[in-house]
Formats: sequence, structure tokens, C-alpha cells
Amino acid sequence: MRASALHTPSPYVKITSMATTSQGLRGYSATKDQLRKRLRRVEGQVRGLERMVEEDRYCIDVVTQINAVQAALDKIALGLLDDHARHCMRGKGAAPSDPDTQVDELMGAVGRLLSR
Repeated sequence: MRASALHTPSPYVKITSMATTSQGLRGYSATKDQLRKRLRRVEGQVRGLERMVEEDRYCIDVVTQINAVQAALDKIALGLLDDHARHCMRGKGAAPSDPDTQVDELMGAVGRLLSR
């Protein structure tokens, strides 16, 4: 059984865990196709926003869709952070080997995600 199968993701992360194989350099290597699919879906949402503006749709509807795109990207980012903590920080990826540096790097990424 893979280690990721034992993990129950946070309720805030609605995507299937992207954890890893021992061959991949990144935590998301095992599910790269799933990640790309989700990113393409977000890309389609952004194109839909462009159409909404072109069609002079109601401002609040456009803002609502912008919020949906941001929420989708946040879920993807949280999944990547989860994978980073479970894969890269456990010495299976390209994370720094020093634990303090690892924590600083992770918290910096979380801080950037929350700073908007």
C-alpha cells in the first residue's frame, strides 16, 4: 500500500493526494496528469471570464467567477504543499536537507499563498 493511501487529506484540500512514487523527483510526479487536467480546467474558467467581459455580463457575476478561479487555484496549491511536506521534506525530493531551512521554505510558500 502506498504511503499516500494511508493519508486522509485535510477537508480544505478537495483533490486526490498527489503524493509520490519513489522514482519521481517531485511529490506530484505520480499524478502529474491529474494536476495538468485541473490546471487546464482553471484555464478554461479564465477563458470563460474573458467571454463574460466580452459579453458585458453583470459585474457581480464576473467577480463571483473570479472567486471560483481563485478557489480552484488555492486547492491546487494546497495539494502541492501537502505533497511537498509528505514527499520532498522527507528526503525524497529536491528540498534542502536542513530541517530549519525546509520549514522556512515551506512557511514562506504558505505565507505567499495567504498574502493576497
